[in-house]
Amino acid sequence: MKCFVIAMENEAAPVISSMKVESDEKKCGKRVICGTLFGEKVGLVICGVGKVNAGCGTQYAIDVLGADKIINIGVAGGLNDSLKIAGIYGISAAVQYDFDLTQLNGTAMGTLDEFKENYIPFEATGLYPLKKLGTGDRFNDNPEDYKLLTEVLKADIRDMEGGAIAQACCHAGVKCYSFKIISDLAGSGSTTEQYLNNLNLCFEVLKKELKNVSEACNG
Repeated sequence: MKCFVIAMENEAAPVISSMKVESDEKKCGKRVICGTLFGEKVGLVICGVGKVNAGCGTQYAIDVLGADKIINIGVAGGLNDSLKIAGIYGISAAVQYDFDLTQLNGTAMGTLDEFKENYIPFEATGLYPLKKLGTGDRFNDNPEDYKLLTEVLKADIRDMEGGAIAQACCHAGVKCYSFKIISDLAGSGSTTEQYLNNLNLCFEVLKKELKNVSEACNG
């Protein structure tokens, strides 16, 4: 079964409105919805914001719902001029930019202790342009974070969940897909103001593209 893992209620709303809901419960502090989407049985876990929430929600989807494919969809921040507001992009790989064992292991920034590389790959569909994702438990306009993400890690997009979802799926041997819709662009004013102003536009794009996303993850 495919299962969507989505951080926030408002991000999940376009998916829920397209589903024929069979159950809607609170499990392990998370809203868990099961039903059908475009004639196919699916699950949805609204995991909450941040890496720990994302990892827990993903593991619940795998262990309890029996998901063999995880789909992460959400809004995210763009880091360079190859992206546009309300554009939708596939994620090729994610790095956790707030994870640092450099001093201990001599590994590249973001390299988890159990991995040799700092970027963890996602499945690619070819549906949308592919970009690299930086994940961290921070929402800010910090210039040091921006420099790390763009100059050191060469990330295109930043979020707060994708890297943890990729990590959980990698350990479980489950296919994982991620698609991000750009709500704000670095260097274009306040991240917070852009995010709030563009949310509804991003959700409209998600609603429009949902069937394409779902079908693309059937491979």
